Amino acid sequence: MSQQQVDEETPLLHPVQQKKARTPLPWRQFSIILFLQLAEPLTSQVIAPFAPQLIRDIGITDGDETRVGYYVGLMHSLFFATQALTVLHWSRISDHIGRKPVILTGLFGLSISMYCFGLSRTFWGLVLSRALNGALNGNIGVIKSMMVEITDSTNLAQAYAYMPIAWSSGGAIGPLIGGSLSRPADRFPNIFGHSQFMKTYPYFLACAVPATFSILAWVVTFLFLQETVPTRVTPWRLLMGQSRENSTPVKGPVTPIGSTDSLSTEDTPQRTKADDSKPLPLRSLLVPRVIIAAGNYAALSFLDIAFRAVQPVFFATPLEFGGLGLDPPRIGNILAIYGVINGLFQIFFFADLHDRFGSKMIYSVSMAVGIPMIITLPIINAVARVQGLSVMVWLIVGLQLALSMILNLAYSCVFIYIAAASPNQASLGATNGIAQLGVSIVRTIGPASATSMFSFSIKNPYHAWMVYYYLIALICMGICMSLLLPRQVWKNHH
Repeated sequence: MSQQQVDEETPLLHPVQQKKARTPLPWRQFSIILFLQLAEPLTSQVIAPFAPQLIRDIGITDGDETRVGYYVGLMHSLFFATQALTVLHWSRISDHIGRKPVILTGLFGLSISMYCFGLSRTFWGLVLSRALNGALNGNIGVIKSMMVEITDSTNLAQAYAYMPIAWSSGGAIGPLIGGSLSRPADRFPNIFGHSQFMKTYPYFLACAVPATFSILAWVVTFLFLQETVPTRVTPWRLLMGQSRENSTPVKGPVTPIGSTDSLSTEDTPQRTKADDSKPLPLRSLLVPRVIIAAGNYAALSFLDIAFRAVQPVFFATPLEFGGLGLDPPRIGNILAIYGVINGLFQIFFFADLHDRFGSKMIYSVSMAVGIPMIITLPIINAVARVQGLSVMVWLIVGLQLALSMILNLAYSCVFIYIAAASPNQASLGATNGIAQLGVSIVRTIGPASATSMFSFSIKNPYHAWMVYYYLIALICMGICMSLLLPRQVWKNHH
């Protein structure tokens, strides 16, 4: 980049730059992205209310209630373990062949795996279904790349404020479906009581609903979603060794990549140069700012997935073992209410809060509120032991959900840091893939470790708080990682 000429006529004080107006979001493509993104949280959250009962039904615990949490966490971790093996490859492939083919493959994997999950009658059947789900699904990082490519620096925070609506809606509808449609022959005897299929596969109906939705999302993506990678190669040519640097621009509709004001560049020529460059090798992406952004995303996800795994198990565990003793429908209702309110909170407040306080401040505060959020768990059990399911218990549950909503603000902030950390526009998919790889690894460890720690805590009264010490330690790790983030989002100089 050429240096600016300075002479005696150059003003000492630069004119104050006015704040740029926010670019309107491209709602047609943006709404499609939100819609197809709903498939993943729907399929993952639908099993939360009935997972403990499913583990009891297949008999792998031999009636030992203290082992239920261990197998529930292991079942959750399998998805992320297999996803960790493939997510970086899917993201890098999307930089070459385009985002759309990878998204279609992921939606197909979600649908098939959920049908298989509902038909599984053994623990190993559940294992294979979850493994298939994770291996075929690389949509998380690819969708984030697509989100950046259709926005610019003025409206990216607004776009990320809407992203939680998909996860919140899935987090609300999924548990509601799982809690309401599991064991339909028992819950709706007049409708399903005579169906031997529903008695043999009591969780198929709950799994079939999100699986069918994934098919619908596949159709919508195939027909209406526009590609955002301007030049790409076919999968066969990629296998033969051809990359984007040798490809020519595709014909047909391609969604324009935001405006000339990029989040991660400072002027239009730089942005054009970055867009025209080829995807960088993996080694060139492992720069400090990518590692810092990915590390913070991993620390946040470790805490969040560990808490999300413990929370429904805590609600389902009998009161005398340290939980709250709720049934699946009530657990589903709690998670559904949280999902709706969290989505609305993110939409109406995040963009304005981000404009006022910035990414670093919101991220740091969001991580810090995790400590009181964890402490509410033993308080809920202590109050319920004395008062039962009183108004005070539900008020503390509400406080826990409110603190959890504040914690979720950190996701939008860290997504902005990851987008800005990408060395160039052509490597955006690979950068998100690196970040998602770290997240998949910690999400493999998180559910199993947290629920195992919960099982250990309720098994031995002398170690009843061990799971809470563990979760608070994860928060402290996240706070330490947040100190590495700069106050101002990185700027690229290509």
